[in-house]
Amino acid sequence: MNILNMSNIQKSFGGNHVLKDISIKVDKGEVVSVIGPSGSGKSTLLRCATLLETIDGGKFSYMGEDVCFTKNGKIVYDKNLNKFRHYFGLVFQNFNLFPHWSVLKNITDAPVSVQGRNKQEVKREAMSLLAKMGLEDKANAYPGELSGGQQQRLSIVRALAMKPEILFFDEPTSALDPELTGEVLKVIKQLAEEKMTMVIVTHEMEFARAVSDRVIFMDGGVIVEEGTPEEVFSNTKIERTKQFLQNYNKNEY
Repeated sequence: MNILNMSNIQKSFGGNHVLKDISIKVDKGEVVSVIGPSGSGKSTLLRCATLLETIDGGKFSYMGEDVCFTKNGKIVYDKNLNKFRHYFGLVFQNFNLFPHWSVLKNITDAPVSVQGRNKQEVKREAMSLLAKMGLEDKANAYPGELSGGQQQRLSIVRALAMKPEILFFDEPTSALDPELTGEVLKVIKQLAEEKMTMVIVTHEMEFARAVSDRVIFMDGGVIVEEGTPEEVFSNTKIERTKQFLQNYNKNEY
C-alpha cells in the first residue's frame, strides 16, 4: 500500500527553483533514505511532505487521499489538512522540544489535546516508549537536563506517540557529536527492523546503506539516482553520484 505518493513536485523560493519535478512513492513498511549535498532540496522536500511548506506545482497524497492537486494551473489544498497531519510524524535535527514542559508532557500533550485520546492510556504508552528508548527514568526531567542524544530519542518518542503511518527524519544526527550519533542511529535501525515506514534525510552514508530499502540521491533539486543501497552505493551508474560518495569517509555502525 502507498503511504505517500508525490508527483511532479515543484517548489521555488523567489527565483530559486529548489525542487524541479520530483516524484517519490513510499510503501508501507519501507525505509527510504534521501542523500545529497547541502542545498540539493532534501529538507525542502520533507517540509513540503509534512505541510510546513506549500508546493508550487504537482500533487501528492497520503493513504490514497489527495492532500493537494493542480487545477487550472493553481495548487488546491484540501480544506481539512489536520486529517493528513495524523498520518505522519517529523523528527527535526534540532529536537524542537518544549523546554518548560517535562519529558512526559512533551510526549503526552498532543495525543491528548489534538487527537482526543484517553490521558491514562496515552501516559501508559508514553512510559512504554520511554522504556524502549532507555529513558524511563527521565519522565519527570526537563529537556535541558538531557544530553543531545537523549533529547533526540525523546523527539522520536514524541513522534511515535501520535501513532503515525510514516515517520520523517530531517538530518536527525546533524546536531549531535559522533558518540551520541550512534545511539540515535541505533534507535532508528530498531524501528526499521520493526517495519516502521520511514523517510530519512541523512548524511550518514553507511547508516543509509545498512538501514534502507531504497536510497534516493538528490542534487540541484532533482532525483539524480534511485535504487537499492547496493545499486546506489556499490554499482552506481551516474558520475555525479560517484563524485558525491567519494567525498565521504566510511564509518561502520
